Amino acid sequence: MRYDIIAKTAPGTAREQGLQMMQVLLAERFRLTLHREQRVLAYYALVVAKGGPRMGKRDKVTTDIFIEGLRDAILPGCKFQITSDGFAPYKNSIPDTFGDRVDFAMLIKVYRAAPDGERNYSLAEVQSVEVVPVYRNPDPERICTSIIERSNLSLRMGQRRWTRLTNAFSKKWENHAAAMMLWYAYYNFCRVHRSLRVTPAMEAGITDRIWQLSDLLG
Repeated sequence: MRYDIIAKTAPGTAREQGLQMMQVLLAERFRLTLHREQRVLAYYALVVAKGGPRMGKRDKVTTDIFIEGLRDAILPGCKFQITSDGFAPYKNSIPDTFGDRVDFAMLIKVYRAAPDGERNYSLAEVQSVEVVPVYRNPDPERICTSIIERSNLSLRMGQRRWTRLTNAFSKKWENHAAAMMLWYAYYNFCRVHRSLRVTPAMEAGITDRIWQLSDLLG
């Protein structure tokens, strides 16, 4: 059974007031009431370790594995700066793993509570941003998470297995890992970026030409 409710609110009615009026209508006419609850859910992270990619809970153990994998991917003796979000295990894992090679800061975003019904479908609005220097002397001008956030957006737009609320997710871990490797290889070797006018691999001096898909699959 399905009901279509068509209603108009008076001009100038605030959105929150309209939602309250709808809740009252549903309760009085259909005896449907809104129930709110809070649940603690586990977060999982995909990390690359020495033994290959693995999925684990976003906790201290997985964080240590992730940071150790990052260390192994960086040239020995190279000094650099890291900006992370406010995830607490980073505070110890990054300094303990990199020592004096790294300057480290956190950029903590506080989000407004999403309106009812929009929590799963739209990004929450950022209410405030707090910059917290954590270790050594991070350059304030370089404390930023926008680069990795843009990279994550490119991944989600180009690799639909990461799209939320769809059935496009991977059914097997092996297929997911293979799709990820193929995507990153294509992104770096085959796709010409408008800002670079070449592929990232060409810009880095790894290759002198644009690769075709046959080069990746051959």
